[in-house]
Amino acid sequence: MAGIQIVRNPSVQASPADRDVAMRVLLGHIDGLGEDNRKSWRRFLRRLLALEPGGIVEINTKQARLGWYHRKHMALELAFFNTQDKFPQFDRFRDWLKLGAGHVDWVPTINGMVPLPKSTSYSSMEQGEMERFHGHFVDFMRTDYAGTTLWPHLSQTQRIDMVEGILGGFDE
Repeated sequence: MAGIQIVRNPSVQASPADRDVAMRVLLGHIDGLGEDNRKSWRRFLRRLLALEPGGIVEINTKQARLGWYHRKHMALELAFFNTQDKFPQFDRFRDWLKLGAGHVDWVPTINGMVPLPKSTSYSSMEQGEMERFHGHFVDFMRTDYAGTTLWPHLSQTQRIDMVEGILGGFDE
């Protein structure tokens, strides 16, 4: 779930007429789905426009995951897995990818803080988060570290060609 904090700008004043226009434009362009959601949306907008200067609101959103995007990402992971022989198990390979992409929670242990890979399941990650993770994954795969780990027997140029060849097959 993506959280967005917004603040009422104290230096800008909106007249009641300006607020009415804002409501009319927003409600004409975007509206709640069904009667209950329409009422909730209107209440939310009224509260938002009535914020006192310096007032803060946090909005939590959840954008449904796009199945085609998830399938593309998983196919890309599998394409990389199938070209390497460092990791015999796909699950360990995915954990390594998540660590490299920074998709982790840091937890304390007796030896200090350690990263644990986070889930990418539909229920734990919305579309925007998946897109950020995917971008970090692609960036990680382009690092010298990733190439050297997966294909230590190849030259640097060959590793770059390997990565770009796989990514190119997915328009990345």
